[in-house]
Amino acid sequence: MTINNLEQIQRIDAENMLSHIDALPDQLASAWAHGQSLDLPAGAADVQQVVISGMGGSAISADLLAALIADTCPVPISVVRGYGLPAHVRGPETLVIALSHSGGTEETLSGAQAAAERGARLLAITSGGELAPLAEGAGGAAWTFEYRAQPRASLGWLYGLLLAAFSRLGFAPDLAGDVQEAVEVMQRRRDDLSASAPAGENAAYRLAERLAGRIPVVWGAELLAPVARRWKTQLNENSKTVAYYEELPELNHNTVAGLQLPGGVGERISVVELVSSRYNHPRTQIRQQVTHDLLERAGIPATRVEAQGESRLAQQMTAIQFGDYVSFYLAMIYEVDPTPIDNIAWLKERLAGA
Repeated sequence: MTINNLEQIQRIDAENMLSHIDALPDQLASAWAHGQSLDLPAGAADVQQVVISGMGGSAISADLLAALIADTCPVPISVVRGYGLPAHVRGPETLVIALSHSGGTEETLSGAQAAAERGARLLAITSGGELAPLAEGAGGAAWTFEYRAQPRASLGWLYGLLLAAFSRLGFAPDLAGDVQEAVEVMQRRRDDLSASAPAGENAAYRLAERLAGRIPVVWGAELLAPVARRWKTQLNENSKTVAYYEELPELNHNTVAGLQLPGGVGERISVVELVSSRYNHPRTQIRQQVTHDLLERAGIPATRVEAQGESRLAQQMTAIQFGDYVSFYLAMIYEVDPTPIDNIAWLKERLAGA
């Protein structure tokens, strides 16, 4: 198929995942604006640590935030994916942010309940479910929003609200200008990446063609490390394909040793290298080039994707936007509806009865 066959796209994309990918910049703008007027937990600006609890498409926003403000945030940020909270999370000196699009994620509810029992300050970010009343009942705050979509398709809302919260708490610099730039750059790039763009000129579709029939492995460093994780999960959920992610420079200390076996690995995988020439550490940039050369020596196909924009946020968001489109077009090539996640639904059904 070609992406310009809109009738075929509409047939495969029955629940219109493409509309949510197209809406990413608008989501971010709306979430940032919405977050400026919501109530923060009392005393939250005075905490000594922030712990963010979440899973899947919600938790990735926490990883993105931690990478974005790693060099400016005055308090440590940790991300918990799982049940409960670590022992050091207790008392009013800790702010726990519970992220769950649905408000019903059992691991996140477990973390929020632990925060309430230990006297931590609590902020819930959700579109509904049990999470909001739990937070408010514990004396915390609940930031709610309305956006009907799968959690992974609501990244702009979840991340935008997190950005607003941290900026208002003083844990991040004023990000208003960065948000505006990220939105504007993504809106411009949308014209070149959407399904209406000619297939031959659409870089996201061309990359999807190169990934088809192979196992994608996405590499990123520092600011873009969580973006690589986002690519991996979008390829899993939208494209229904096996995919993995790795981080530089760590992968130089192990992963590259495993590129020899089994035989024919170069025919099975395809590497995507996410690069920020503006913000990656100078030594990291050297490592990226040398590692790219190593892949060529090993006969493994690799594609470099350069993040766009001036600000750190714009670079993150443009790289995410590009990956989301790639995952969608790969789903179209495989002729699979990107929205349903049957295996996850089966797991949840079995767990509900356990």
